[in-house]
Amino acid sequence: MVKYDEIGPEKIIQVYDPKTGMKGILVIDNTKRGPGKGGIRMTPDVSIEEVSRLARAMTYKTALIDLPFGGAKGGIIADAKLLSPEKKEEIVRAYARALKSLVPTEYISAPDMYTDSKDMDNFADEIGNKKACTGKSKEKGGIPHELGSTGFGVVESIKVAADYINLDLKNATVAIEGFGEVGKAVCKFLLELGVKIIAISDSKGCIYNESGLDYEKLQEIKRKTGSVINYRPGKFLANEKLFELDIDILIPGARPNVITKENVDKIKAKLIAEAANIPTTPELEEKLYKKEILVIPDFLCNAGGVISSYVEYIGGTEKEVFELIRKKISENTKLVLEKSGKENITPRQAALKIAKERLE
Repeated sequence: MVKYDEIGPEKIIQVYDPKTGMKGILVIDNTKRGPGKGGIRMTPDVSIEEVSRLARAMTYKTALIDLPFGGAKGGIIADAKLLSPEKKEEIVRAYARALKSLVPTEYISAPDMYTDSKDMDNFADEIGNKKACTGKSKEKGGIPHELGSTGFGVVESIKVAADYINLDLKNATVAIEGFGEVGKAVCKFLLELGVKIIAISDSKGCIYNESGLDYEKLQEIKRKTGSVINYRPGKFLANEKLFELDIDILIPGARPNVITKENVDKIKAKLIAEAANIPTTPELEEKLYKKEILVIPDFLCNAGGVISSYVEYIGGTEKEVFELIRKKISENTKLVLEKSGKENITPRQAALKIAKERLE
C-alpha cells in the first residue's frame, strides 16, 4: 500500500506502450523545493509501492542535502539482462515519450538500477531537452554516474561516522553487498584509504578472503567470468552469509530489504552504511541502534549521486562534483550524528527531522 501524507505523493502515474511492450511507473512525491528528482530503475519486479518509497527517500534526500529539487522516482518493469541494446533503447524512449508533458518541469530523471548514461542520452534525446535528465554521457554534456559519485559520497559519510565511534579505518574490515556501479566505487575509494575489504557479493553469491580483496583483480574477474565468486584465493559464501560476518563495517549496496527480521540479530558490524536505497526498515534500524550499531541512513549515505546530478544540471564540472559531495556529505553526516547523540534518537530519525525542517 502507498502511504499518503502531508508531503505526498503528488502524482502516481502508470504508463504502457502496446507497440514496444513498455510498462512503466512514475511517482512524483513532492515538488515544493523544485522539480522531482529521481532515477529510473529497470527490474522485472519493480512495483508502485517500491517506487513510492524510493520517491519519498528522494524528497528527504534532496531536502537534507539542501538542493533545489523535490523527490520522485521512475520504474520500468523489465529484465534488463534479457534485453538487447536495441530493445532496451526502444523501451526507454517509449517511457520518455509517455512522460514528455512532465519533463523537466515536474520530473528530472537519472540512472538507477540497470539503467546507465546511454539510457539517459536516449531519454533526453526523446524528450528533446538536455535538462530532462542527469547522468548523461560526457559526449552529451553529462557527468556520468559511472565516475563513482554515489560511492564517493558513501565513503565520505563512513569517514565521518567512523571518527564519531572512534573506529580506525586503517585497521577496519568491511563487507560490501553488491558489485554494481555503487559497490565498485565504494570498494575502490575504501581501498584507497587502506581499509581491508574481506567480502563482496553480486547476484551469484559472495566471495570471502580474510586477508583482503584486490579491486583491480575483482574488476577483471567480474568482467571475464561474470561474477566475483570466481575470485581466487577466496571462499564462496551464500549471499545471506555476508550479513553475518564478524566485520567492522557492513555496506548494503544493491537490493532493497536485505536486512530483515531473520538476520538482524546476526549482524556483528559496528557501523552500517546504507549505500543502497531502503535496505531495511526504520523499525529494524531502531533495533540496531539499541544494540549500539550505528546506521548511516540511505538518504544521507548515498546522496552523492544526486549532488552530482545537481552539478550537471547547473553546468558544473567533474572536479566541482567531488568537491561539493565531500562538503555536503561531511557537513550533513556530522549534523545528523550530533543531533542523534544529543536527542538520543536514531540517525534516521535525526536526518528526517532536519529534512522536514528544510521542507518547511
